[in-house]
Amino acid sequence: MLISRQVLERPMAGVRPFALTALRHPTVSTLLADHRALLADLLDGLGSPLHVVLPQIFEENVVRLRRAFAEAGATADILFAKKANKADCYVTSAAALGVGMDVASSPELVKALAGGVPGHRIGISGPEKDDTLHALAVQHGCLVAVDSMSELRRLAATARLAQRQATVLLRSRTAGQPGSRFGLSAAEREAAVGLCAELAPHISLRGFSFHLNGYSTAERATAANEMIEHCLDARRRGSLSAELVDIGGGLPVRYVEPRLWGEFLEQNEPAQYHAAKDFKDFYPYGGQPAAQAVRALMAHPLDGGESLSTKAARNGIRFVVEPGRALLDQAGFTMYRVQQVDDRRDTDGYAIVTVAGSSFSLSEQWFNTDYLPDPLLMSAQPAADEMFPACVAGSTCLESDLVTWRKIGFPRPVRRGDHLVYLNTAGYQMDSNESPFHDAALPLKAVLRLGDEGAAPRWRLDGI
Repeated sequence: MLISRQVLERPMAGVRPFALTALRHPTVSTLLADHRALLADLLDGLGSPLHVVLPQIFEENVVRLRRAFAEAGATADILFAKKANKADCYVTSAAALGVGMDVASSPELVKALAGGVPGHRIGISGPEKDDTLHALAVQHGCLVAVDSMSELRRLAATARLAQRQATVLLRSRTAGQPGSRFGLSAAEREAAVGLCAELAPHISLRGFSFHLNGYSTAERATAANEMIEHCLDARRRGSLSAELVDIGGGLPVRYVEPRLWGEFLEQNEPAQYHAAKDFKDFYPYGGQPAAQAVRALMAHPLDGGESLSTKAARNGIRFVVEPGRALLDQAGFTMYRVQQVDDRRDTDGYAIVTVAGSSFSLSEQWFNTDYLPDPLLMSAQPAADEMFPACVAGSTCLESDLVTWRKIGFPRPVRRGDHLVYLNTAGYQMDSNESPFHDAALPLKAVLRLGDEGAAPRWRLDGI
């Protein structure tokens, strides 16, 4: 067998692409295995990229998370973090299940109300909210997380004008993150509790919240314990309704098997990426599932040995939790059509696959990192026993528009017209950073629901 000199001299890519196979929900596996033609038709008909959203899985996640809190002996009100995805279908599902909504803008609040979520189940977060958002919150009885003394005074004035009482949480800086730009310092918190008492006809202090980065259950439990103590202190000072502790979001999602994730971290190096990009931080893709994190959080031992959930129950404290990503785990995926393949294997050791669309629709780039789970290749070409290393680029004129910087080891050569599927993108990936750059239309969302066994999936455009 003759081997060409060109093949012999083909440069190595430096390292072999590492496989980070994405986990799949059974519903997603069924769609990819049995309804591939429908997915291809939707992408061709509705445009690339296309976001497929799966509210059935969102609803399963709600049930699973509620069960985790109940089994941990905790009482928790779930507020879906609206910012994690703009699709209306998730709001409708939340309303049907009695789930609340965490919003941070007037348009988000209006969407929550229009989707059927009552005001008393809506929490308003975000720093220094504007007067319009305050007015809507007061009129609809929403729970407002107040971030500063000035905001507390403005909210009280709005409630006074409306002849209503605003319900509030005081967002407080934790001992572990005293430099956070969010929340009240210890001195400000003390003053705010006193001011709430003075403003009692128009302000009802319901409890405390905090902002925390990261996914450490121990750190979150410690912060929650601080807020319980603040509630108890407020009660001693006359605020008898201080019974809520908002623990925020920060519940992790597992995208890939932990073993794979550990092996990837050991082997990760700039040579794995286009242009030797050197990323420093990644989402913990192999972390614990959200329900497992809830159990660990609630069971965390405090001083004295009792668990967080036990202390909360003993003192009549209810938790508020604001999951976004955790409720959207596996509840959607994103498809791109391949527009061109620049085969640079002979010169650079890997190809550049250009898709119709941009990295703005896979928003991990917003966090200066890469979305790491491998995309799936859907191709009409026959199978080939040939590993095809390639990164994935967007079709804009930006040098930095890489949908996937990491070199993916596709199982066959990628061709124009093929489709790439990025799994588990509903949480923060789909639309957090999308824009009509180059006057391109914003990608559509197709809502899919599987019917009874053997029935074809039903689909519609989101918002219709």
